[in-house]
Amino acid sequence: MVEHAITSPAVIAPYRLITCASNRLLAAERLAIMGLMFLLTGLILVNVVTRYTGFPIYWIDESAVYSVVWLTFIGASAMTRLRLDFAVTMLTERLPARAMKVAKVISTGAVVAFGLALVAMCWLWMDPVGIARAGFDAREFAGETFNFLYTERTQTLNWPTWVLYLILPIFAVSMTIHGAANVLEDLDLVPKASHPGFRLSDVDAVN
Repeated sequence: MVEHAITSPAVIAPYRLITCASNRLLAAERLAIMGLMFLLTGLILVNVVTRYTGFPIYWIDESAVYSVVWLTFIGASAMTRLRLDFAVTMLTERLPARAMKVAKVISTGAVVAFGLALVAMCWLWMDPVGIARAGFDAREFAGETFNFLYTERTQTLNWPTWVLYLILPIFAVSMTIHGAANVLEDLDLVPKASHPGFRLSDVDAVN
C-alpha cells in the first residue's frame, strides 16, 4: 500500500503534464481568438468607412482574409479541446456503455493520429533542416529543392507567405496536444478538466 502510494504520483505526472500543457494552450488560444475577432471587426469597419469616403485602403481585404484563416484554425484547435467538434452518434449512442467508451477513445485517438500526420506533412513541406542547410537563403533553397515557399510574398501586404502559413504547424501541434489530453481523460487516467472562460452548455452534442 505504501509503495503504491509513493509510485502512483510518478506515474500520473507525465499525464498531468500533457493536460496542463493543453489547458495553458487553450487559455492562450482564448486570448488569440478574442484578439483576432477584435482585429477582424476593426479591419471590416475601417474598410467600410474608407470605401464610403472614397479612399479605400488596398491591403485591408487581404489582411481580413488572413485574419479569418488564423481565427479559423485557432478556433478549430480550441474546439478540439472543448469537444465541440462534429460527431455522428447514430451508431455509438445505441452501443453499451463500455463499447461506447471504446468508440470514443478510438475517435479521439484518430484526432491525435491526424494531428501527428499533419505535423509530419508540415515538417516535410516547410523543411526547416533544408532551409537551414542552405544558410537561410530562400533562392538557393528553392533552386535545390524546387520548394518556393520561402521566396513567395503576399500580393498587397508584401509579407513572406511562410510567416502566414505558420498557422498550419501551430494548428497541427496544438490539435495533437489537445487530442492527447482528451484521450487521457477518456481513458480515466486524469480527471476531466473544467475550462474557465468558456461558457459551454451541457448538451448531448458535446463529445
